Amino acid sequence: MSRMRITVLTVPECPNAPLAVERVTAALAGRQAEVELVEVRDQAQAAEWGMNGSPTILLDGVDPFAPEGAVPSVSCRLYRDDGGAVAGAPSVAALRAALTGGISGPEAAAPGDCCPADDALDVVGRAGRGRRAPAERGLRAAHQAVLRHFAVTGTAPGARELEEVAARAGRTAGEVLAELAAEDFLTLDGEGRIRAAYPFSAVPTRHRVRIAGGQEVWSMCAIDALGIPAMLGADVVISSADPLTGEAVTVTARGGAAVWEPESAVVFVGQRPGGGPAATACCDALNLFASHVSAQAWAKDHQGIPGRVVGQTQAGEIAAQTFGTLLAP
Repeated sequence: MSRMRITVLTVPECPNAPLAVERVTAALAGRQAEVELVEVRDQAQAAEWGMNGSPTILLDGVDPFAPEGAVPSVSCRLYRDDGGAVAGAPSVAALRAALTGGISGPEAAAPGDCCPADDALDVVGRAGRGRRAPAERGLRAAHQAVLRHFAVTGTAPGARELEEVAARAGRTAGEVLAELAAEDFLTLDGEGRIRAAYPFSAVPTRHRVRIAGGQEVWSMCAIDALGIPAMLGADVVISSADPLTGEAVTVTARGGAAVWEPESAVVFVGQRPGGGPAATACCDALNLFASHVSAQAWAKDHQGIPGRVVGQTQAGEIAAQTFGTLLAP
């Protein structure tokens, strides 16, 4: 009987690749298998290998956790265990079930790159496709230029400031911005000016982020604000307010650690029914609350916005997974 071949597909320096290999090894529990780690560097390779986000685990060439209609991508990928917790790799229990041919629970029913299809964070993660723009047609270069401009100046760049970047791909800035907006990497106003480029907002919001040694910026939502330190590799101070009580909520991120004030603070993640871009579907429904009690009370008053309360660690992990790779080469 031939050995099972297990392939862990990952983008270079994916922080969850070691976790995926560790859990595969634990799930094997001494069983013989060929385990290999393969780095996928672009969209073409992702399509060739069948990588549905990083990391993807293939059992004899098949992704047992692939969501229905999955599209190969080099975006980051999250998995949810039976208890609802989010992690960067399938749980050992889920992997064991997959190895024996039977997957059950949330990881089987609704796996995805960032969130299950019915999850409140689905729009944030672009239905599992991630928020890292593709390299083709100058999209990633322009998107990263927009994000860097926000980080340095606190404002959105104009089309003229992006013409040189777009020209390298043989396009105009207007063409590139329109495509980025159509794919919900950013939003434009009626005159084609950048109104938001997740995680940044060009107009004031509830969430203010002070970047160490740099500018103060607005973020689109709580998850976006928490993603800025991971994206920039910088220390930040996030200032927000509980939408129900008005109490100040502050998150100080330094050296990869975060201090929340008050200590009881949580995040509510919700999504308005009807779909649409994240800016209108969920950004005003992802907020910092001073306590779980306050978040639940707000949710009770807004029953038309389905969602859930997540703790500090989980909120930080989701934010880092969503925005951490946006400025990577």
